Amino acid sequence: MSALFDYTLRLADSALILGHRLSEWIGHAPLLEEELALGNLALDLIGQARALYAYAGAVEGKGRDEDALAYLRDCGQFRNLLLVEQPNGDFAVTIARQLLYSAFAHPFWRDLARSRDATLAAIAAKAEKESAYHLRHAGEWLIRLGDGTAESHRRAQAALDTLWPYVGELFESDAVEEALVNQGIAVDPAALRPEWERSVQAIIAEATLAAPAGTGMQSGGRIGRHSEHLGHLLATMQFLQRAYPGASW
Repeated sequence: MSALFDYTLRLADSALILGHRLSEWIGHAPLLEEELALGNLALDLIGQARALYAYAGAVEGKGRDEDALAYLRDCGQFRNLLLVEQPNGDFAVTIARQLLYSAFAHPFWRDLARSRDATLAAIAAKAEKESAYHLRHAGEWLIRLGDGTAESHRRAQAALDTLWPYVGELFESDAVEEALVNQGIAVDPAALRPEWERSVQAIIAEATLAAPAGTGMQSGGRIGRHSEHLGHLLATMQFLQRAYPGASW
């Protein structure tokens, strides 16, 4: 497996899984306008995933298209961040998860748009514009929840406390990324941490919330070690393709 294939697959998997999580709010969001907004965020992420899967399939050269990569791999073959597979929980959990991811994704796509790999750069240039809106949307909502009623404040703080152990994985790198960083293809995630912290901390402060103090972090998603939640998600997401092999739409 080439480093470029593995790297592209990681990006695609995170976008797909988070997009699917957001799509689960359709028909259940607290406001009609927010249902439409979350649906649009989901479509952005799934669109990113499709472009990345198509490129990953071309790099691999084994005839697998985006459908095969999305729907015909088992849980242990997925390389997404643990953060994005966490359940939606209440609305505050979904918003906090989106904020923590988007505050990383926005500078990540901005920097990847300067990649020496022309295809990744083109995908990143489009994704950067989308992630800027995702970050703004999640940030505005977290401020409304945190600086709202006592109940919304409590739930927003609980959401941050629950999800914080997964943020460390955003900034991890391994031999796959390091090799591509040295070639000018990939982005060093650790270099994005100061900007992520400034962005998140500013929003948390305006929301009258507190950044969790815990230092213990969960990781393993990028090498196929996942929480139990991903298996349940894939069982739903992959049902049609596995029940009707070769179906197209």
